Amino acid sequence: MATGGSKKAIVAALLANLGIAVAKFVGFLLTRASSMLAESVHSLADSGNQALLLFGGARAKKPATVAHPFGYGRARYLWSFVVAIVLFALGSLFSLYEGVHKLAHPEPLASVSVAVWILVAAIVLEAFSFRMAVVEANRVRHGQTWWQFIRHAKAPELPVVLLEDLGAMVGLILALTGVGIAASTQNPDWDAYGTLSIGVLLGIIAIILAIEMQSLLLGEAASGSDVAAIRRAIEQQPGVRRLIDLKTQHLGPEELLVAAKVELDDGLAIRGVVAVIDSAEEAVRKAVPEATAMYIEPDYPHPGLPGDQVTSEA
Repeated sequence: MATGGSKKAIVAALLANLGIAVAKFVGFLLTRASSMLAESVHSLADSGNQALLLFGGARAKKPATVAHPFGYGRARYLWSFVVAIVLFALGSLFSLYEGVHKLAHPEPLASVSVAVWILVAAIVLEAFSFRMAVVEANRVRHGQTWWQFIRHAKAPELPVVLLEDLGAMVGLILALTGVGIAASTQNPDWDAYGTLSIGVLLGIIAIILAIEMQSLLLGEAASGSDVAAIRRAIEQQPGVRRLIDLKTQHLGPEELLVAAKVELDDGLAIRGVVAVIDSAEEAVRKAVPEATAMYIEPDYPHPGLPGDQVTSEA
């Protein structure tokens, strides 16, 4: 459900941004407003970003190979990280450059009414795309605040689309404000200030995305609730005396690696050990279906040795 919802939100954002990019560029040709040009590049970059997210999703579905035995699930994290870089490079840096250029070489605005209508229409389309992302995120947010959802979501696409669409709407409002003040005061510097504001906004969003996607790309542990469920599933198995150590890592949004050391009851024969471990693995997969790769090792606790303590990933 999460993956399907992510794809629906990405496609909606892609279609909206392609239409908006064309409209904004036409508006720039008519008005020569730098904020319109910055917003055109912004929407074009967003369209490319959504295409990259779809590409990453397709790559993640490749089956595991000898070279990549755990599959390609992290491709979604990789391309979401690339999206953050593209947003910064194409969106933020261009807007900052264009704003500085227009301050140094101001040009009077033309056809302001056209720019206003295009920006208002773009805000409506972006609001539709943003609403779609909000609806899909609410299906998987499970009571988290929006900031918690962006910080802790294991599927990267919805946080990326949410922040992109939010940034696009705020950017459009900044562009509309800059063009409006520039037209009413006959001072084109306000248009440049609007452009600079858009550049700063996109830079902040890109940095937030880059930090979050880097964390996912490096490999995050399962959520606290999933770790607790895995621990209970193992410890409640007959034959398991105690859980010595537990580590988890997301190989992809719906793929979780679980590694555990357990102390078993004394006197178990080999077949008994295998049966207990198989039963524990089955219980873990029932409790946390994302646990696709699992390694449970029978052991005795060795106080003082690294790894021989129960850890808690959150």
